[in-house]
Amino acid sequence: MITLEQCQQWDAADTLASLKNQFELPQGVIYLDGNSLGAKPRQAVERAQAVINQQWGTDLINSWNKAGWWDLPVRLGNKIGRLIGAQENETVVTDTTSLNLFKVLAAAVHIQQNNDNTRKIIIAERDSFPTDIYMIEGFMALINQGYQLHLIDSPADLTTSINQHTAVVVLSHVNYRTGYLHDMAATNELVHAHDALLIWDLCHSIGAVPIDLNSSNSDFAIGCTYKYLNGGPGAPAMLWVHERYQTAFSQPLSGWWGHAQPFDMAVNYTPADNIRRYLCGTQPIVSMSLIESGVDIFLQTDMHALRRKSLQLTDLLIALTEQECTGFDLTLITPREHAHRGSHISLCHPHGYAVVQALIARGVIGDYREPEVIRLGITPLYLSYVDIWLAVQHLKQVLHNQEWAQPQFHTRGQVT
Repeated sequence: MITLEQCQQWDAADTLASLKNQFELPQGVIYLDGNSLGAKPRQAVERAQAVINQQWGTDLINSWNKAGWWDLPVRLGNKIGRLIGAQENETVVTDTTSLNLFKVLAAAVHIQQNNDNTRKIIIAERDSFPTDIYMIEGFMALINQGYQLHLIDSPADLTTSINQHTAVVVLSHVNYRTGYLHDMAATNELVHAHDALLIWDLCHSIGAVPIDLNSSNSDFAIGCTYKYLNGGPGAPAMLWVHERYQTAFSQPLSGWWGHAQPFDMAVNYTPADNIRRYLCGTQPIVSMSLIESGVDIFLQTDMHALRRKSLQLTDLLIALTEQECTGFDLTLITPREHAHRGSHISLCHPHGYAVVQALIARGVIGDYREPEVIRLGITPLYLSYVDIWLAVQHLKQVLHNQEWAQPQFHTRGQVT
């Protein structure tokens, strides 16, 4: 039996516990939704005030030079690059994940057209976050060159689906619904053995699991900064391109920030000869500046220490759920194997949506994903072992007392 006292002992021995103090979390709330929107770093308010009051309010347009606004996408990219195994100047922060997918997909297809224009298949997972599929479909319709999207139903299907007709594979490193974690190096090797290129969506893995894009011989990667990286709602996304591909194409969204000499105001577009060519237009400086507050906390530790705590917390959540909540129609759909588990736990329940709403009413904030999935995000920077214990006790009460059956918990909001 796992006890509250045992969880308190683990907290007392936790070398990462002090990092929680750098976040501003509401009293009485256990936040298990950092995989959708990360918590606010305390330093973010001070940073926002500096950008708005001093850099914008006092220094005005001089801040493009004085405050380094012009170089912010690359400077932030280099900080994030330290979390994902990137070299200097391989990563930028810019635009949204969806737009960045469009850009790197265009890059990968263009490269493949030059290598072998008979490759017309793009592979993705049916269980990808839907925007990835939508962007692929939109891109194929736009270029109208006979490309087809092939959706696979499980990671194992990639082995039998990929062939000499495959141009590009798009995969989520961690599946947003189930929490399944791909073996990045092994998957890259499989895709490259068929002379295809691979785009990694890191939205549910960056800041959650160790990533080494260069050592795993990856091609392209995109991802959010507002989830585990705690960059703030709608914060700009990241984009990484291996050095070998940075100048292999001119991206279709050829805005002036990606120009080789943007202030020459030339009539024709000449792309920058580095990662800046993946930039488009003027960057959202205020929201972009806040990303640094979250990333700086990560740089006080390392991803391997965070991964150890993440696995301990997800192990604990699974064990306590099975210990405390047996007989209540909960089904674990997240892999038990550490090698294939991200940093959230997903449980199916016939009334999953209502269960999540009842938990929120108790101050335990998780989220719901169709169909019937209760998704509980584990963020080691600001979650404790006692938090997990208490969350499961609340879940037990919601199920035992059938609190989820109350009518107000079945009313759907615009965002679910």
